[in-house]
Amino acid sequence: MMNFKEALAFDPFYQERIWGGRALQHRLGRSLPDKGVFGESWELVDRAEFQSTVRGGRFENIALNTLWSEHREAVFGGGAGACKAARFPLLFKILDAREPLSVQVHPRDAGSGPVPLEPKNEWWYILDAEPDAAVYAGFKPGVTRAGFERAVAQGGVEALLHRIPVKKGDSLYVPGGRCHAIGAGCLIAEVQQNSDTTYRVYDWDRRDPQGCPRELHLEESLKCLWFEDVEPELDVFGPGRAFECPFFRVSWVEFEGACRPSGAGGAFYLVLSGRVAAGGASFGLGEVFLLPAEGADWELVSQGGGASLLQVNLP
Repeated sequence: MMNFKEALAFDPFYQERIWGGRALQHRLGRSLPDKGVFGESWELVDRAEFQSTVRGGRFENIALNTLWSEHREAVFGGGAGACKAARFPLLFKILDAREPLSVQVHPRDAGSGPVPLEPKNEWWYILDAEPDAAVYAGFKPGVTRAGFERAVAQGGVEALLHRIPVKKGDSLYVPGGRCHAIGAGCLIAEVQQNSDTTYRVYDWDRRDPQGCPRELHLEESLKCLWFEDVEPELDVFGPGRAFECPFFRVSWVEFEGACRPSGAGGAFYLVLSGRVAAGGASFGLGEVFLLPAEGADWELVSQGGGASLLQVNLP
C-alpha cells in the first residue's frame, strides 16, 4: 500500500511552435534546449502521445495515468472516484506567444457523429504581457456566419474579432465554440479539459518552415463557432477570488508565513510569486506541484516573504 504524503512534481513536455519563443527560459528560469522556439510547456498531461511522470522522491517515474487509474482516491480525493474518465481529465499548460496564435475554435461537446470529438473548455491566466499585448475572444456586434465566411475568403477575419487588451493578472474563460486567439507578447497559464482538438479558422497568412500555408479547418470550425458570442469580458480574478466551471475550479492562494488552503488535498498548484515549501519539497516561480489527497491537512509555508499561487481542483 503506497503512502502518498509528499508533494509530487512532474517533468514538463516542451513543445516547439512556429509562434513560440524563449520566455519559458527568460521569464520562468526553465532549462530549454539550446535551439528552437517553444510555444507550450505541458505541465500535467495524461494522453497516449504524452504522459507526465513524477520527478524525484519516492514515486519517481510513476505515470500520471497510473496515479489516476490505480490510486485515484488516494491522490485526487474521494470525489474523483465518481469521474468516469479513463485518463486524468485535465491538461495544464504554460503558453509563450512570441507571435500571435491562429484564430481558432474548439468543440463544445463530443458531438453525435461517427467519430467522437474531444470537447475543450479552457481558462487563461496572464502570467506576463508586453505593453500592447491583447487576446481575441468572441465577435464584434453584428457578425453573422455568412459575413464571417466572406471575411475568411477575403482575409479580413481580424476586423470581425473582439480584441481585448491584457496585462499581467488578467484571466478569461474560453468555452468550446468561442472564436479566439492569443496575441503576441502573452505568457499564459492554461487550465483545460484533456483534449488536443483545435480547429484553425485563420492563421494571419502565415507559412510553415517549408513555405507552405498552414492547414485550416474551416468546415469543422463552422460547425462549432458560437456566433452569438459578442464582446465577452475578462474574468474578475485575484486575491480572495475563484473561477469555477463544470470541469475544474481555480482558486487564488496568497499568504505570508504558513497557510492551510481549503481543498488542498488532491489539488495542483502553480507558483506565481515567492517560494513555497510543501510536502517535503520547495517550489519557486513558475513551478507546478500536486498535493495528494492522503495528506488532506497540507500546510504551505512561504520562504523569505509572501507567496501567491493558483490552486486547481477537479469539480
